[in-house]
Amino acid sequence: METKKNYNLVVFGDSITEGVVYDSRKRRYSNLKNCFANLVGRHIKGTVCNSGRFGSTIKRGVKKMYNDVIKKTPDIVLIEFGGNDCDFNWKNIADDPDSKHKPKTDILTFRDILSDMIYTFDESNITPVLMTLPPIDYKRYFNWITKGNETAEKNVLKWLGSKIEIYNWHRKYSEMITRVAHKTKTSLIDVRSGILKQNDYSKFLCMDGIHPNMEGHSLIASIILNFVKDNYSFLLI
Repeated sequence: METKKNYNLVVFGDSITEGVVYDSRKRRYSNLKNCFANLVGRHIKGTVCNSGRFGSTIKRGVKKMYNDVIKKTPDIVLIEFGGNDCDFNWKNIADDPDSKHKPKTDILTFRDILSDMIYTFDESNITPVLMTLPPIDYKRYFNWITKGNETAEKNVLKWLGSKIEIYNWHRKYSEMITRVAHKTKTSLIDVRSGILKQNDYSKFLCMDGIHPNMEGHSLIASIILNFVKDNYSFLLI
């Protein structure tokens, strides 16, 4: 990448990228001013544009890719998808635990779209950087999706087999991101490992068990900035 005075970065992903957190006091989701993208942006020579969208899957992301990323002609795009892709319609599972249920994006489709996305960015002279998924707190998330309803708890657990399977399934998508990064020789920021090595990583998550809280975003920003310092130090002020 050529050395310049200013650089344009885009962060591209779902609600974690957008900076959505659950406000337990107000009992609703809101956008965090000090999300990881904004925190990182304070240290970058140039601009960081946040193209995170609540509820976005990689299938939705690829449709928005031109307007959300390519049109902005960034030097680097940081890609964060997977948390919604691996998710299921939990109400349908609670209503009918004996049927087969599919995730929003099956893992092989996720792999293929992510790989195609990387190729498209490379062809557009945009450097893609992947990000592993922050881990979830499966106990909190199970309580979140079943909403304290005993029947829902029983049926979802019947379908899962064990609550920890939510964690294991989510982890597989993060591992796929790592595999795609290695196969395509794409830079990878291992956010997941950086969070997991903290004592009681769940303190960095909201009560829904999946969205990083304010402390979580601060930690993610520090992990990203350490990566930038080691690999793209010319980007830093």
